Amino acid sequence: MTMIKTNLRRLGLAAMTGAALALAGCATPFRADVARFQTQLPTPQGQSFTIEATNPALDGGIEFNRYASLVAGELTRYGYRPAAPDEKPDMLVRMDYGIDKGRERVRSTPGFSDPWYGGFYGPRYYRPVVVRGPNGRRYIYGWRDPFMWGGFGPGWGGYNDVESYTVYTSDLTLQISRAADGYRLFEGRAEAQSRDNDLTQIVPNLVEAMFTDFPGNSGEKVQITVAPPEKR
Repeated sequence: MTMIKTNLRRLGLAAMTGAALALAGCATPFRADVARFQTQLPTPQGQSFTIEATNPALDGGIEFNRYASLVAGELTRYGYRPAAPDEKPDMLVRMDYGIDKGRERVRSTPGFSDPWYGGFYGPRYYRPVVVRGPNGRRYIYGWRDPFMWGGFGPGWGGYNDVESYTVYTSDLTLQISRAADGYRLFEGRAEAQSRDNDLTQIVPNLVEAMFTDFPGNSGEKVQITVAPPEKR
């Protein structure tokens, strides 16, 4: 009987491990809500542009220049061009980006439905175990083990856990104006939520979302999905 109980526990732990590995191997698409407005954005005919930061503290920074080059690449792809160093541009592009400090969320995950593991643990067997995982995430496991707390009781149950994690909200804003008189031609905002706050990964995705079907329909808010990078 002891051997049967041990094998059952090993099967349960193996199933949990396999499920965790399967989830870890799945790349999650990046989703952003994008709202864009335009008045008289000119049809691309090689008009020149320059990009500067809306926030003066970012202007000229190495990180900002990296993201600005991504925006410049997208505008060039649509038919505009970066202004030469000694050229007065036709358009001025102002860009800003950022991420908040995050908010805590809690998610409950149901246990196994297997007849050997689903339904036989009673509430009296619940023993919370708190584990600090990657990126500071907190996992609270409800461990209901009949072998540890009195054998097979009425009603079989499974392994349930409640995961506490942080959600960050990031955003990218773009403003395009006529350089001659400052007349606003385009405004756009892309916003997304993520489980991490790595701007080096998030901002490029926001840029791609912003320029998907650019310039879009004025006044329309759409959700853009950016596919994860292909595995090599």
